[in-house]
Amino acid sequence: MIDETVEEIQEMQTHSSSVVAVNATRALEELLDREFATAEEYVRALERNGSVLRRANPSHASLQNAVRQVVAAVTEADPETVTEAKILTQEEIDAVVSRVESAKERAAENAVSRLDDGATLLTHDYSSTVIEALEQATDAGKTFDVYVTEARPRYIGRKTARRLADLDGVEATLIADSANGYYLEECDRVVVGMDCIVEDTLYNRVGTFPIAATANELDVPVTVLGSASKIVSEGFVFENEFRSGSEVMPEPAEGFDVENPTYDATPVALLESVITDEGRETF
Repeated sequence: MIDETVEEIQEMQTHSSSVVAVNATRALEELLDREFATAEEYVRALERNGSVLRRANPSHASLQNAVRQVVAAVTEADPETVTEAKILTQEEIDAVVSRVESAKERAAENAVSRLDDGATLLTHDYSSTVIEALEQATDAGKTFDVYVTEARPRYIGRKTARRLADLDGVEATLIADSANGYYLEECDRVVVGMDCIVEDTLYNRVGTFPIAATANELDVPVTVLGSASKIVSEGFVFENEFRSGSEVMPEPAEGFDVENPTYDATPVALLESVITDEGRETF
C-alpha cells in the first residue's frame, strides 16, 4: 500500500492535495499488519516509511504536515510495546485524516458567502475544496456559470468540468488555458485551490500566476480556498517538480528542450482573499 501510494503521488494520479495527504496518511496503516519484534523496530519502520511518503512529493505542504504529525505523535509518546505503538498510530491517523477532511469542508463553508448567486466564475486545475464550495453553494440554491481551464499538459481541468457538470445550478464551460484572458472579462471572480502558501507566495498548479495577473489587470477578484495547514510561515522550503517533457510533446524533441514545471509562484498581493477553515486570512 505504501509503495502503491508513493507511485500514485509521483504519477499525480490524485490531483487534490487534500486527498493526497489523506491517502499518504492512510498508507501508513500498512505497518499495522506487519510483525515487529520490538516497539523500537516498529517506530524505526514508521519513521522510514513516513520519510518515503514525504519524499514522493516534497512540495505538498499538507502531505508533509499530515505524515509528520502521525510519526511525531508516536515517536514522542515513546511506546513500550508494539501493540501500544500500533494503537497510537491508528488513533493519530484517524485524527489527522479527520482534521484534513473537516478543514476542507469548513473552508468550503466559509467560502460560500463570497460566491454570489448568479456569478460567473473561472477556476483552474482541480481543487476538491473549490468543488465542495460550489456543491454547498448550489445546495443553498445558488447558480453559477463556471469557466474551467484545461490545466495542460495533463488536462486536469477536464476532471473539474465533469464534476461541475453533475451539479444542478452550475453551467460549466471548458476553455483552453491560453483563452483565460478572453473569458476573464466576463467573470465576476476567479476561484482556485492551493498547494500551499509560503510567506507571501502562493504555489499552485502552473498557469495560476498568469490567470491571477490577468485578473488583477482586469479588476477581477481572485479568491483562493484551502486548509489553513497549507499556509506555512517557516520550516518549509517549496520544491517545484519538473515532469517529463513527453507530457507536453509526445514525439521526440530534436534540436530544442521541453520544460514541464508542475507549479508556479503567485504573489499573494494579486489575491483578493484567501479563505481557509479558520476564516479569511490576511497577509
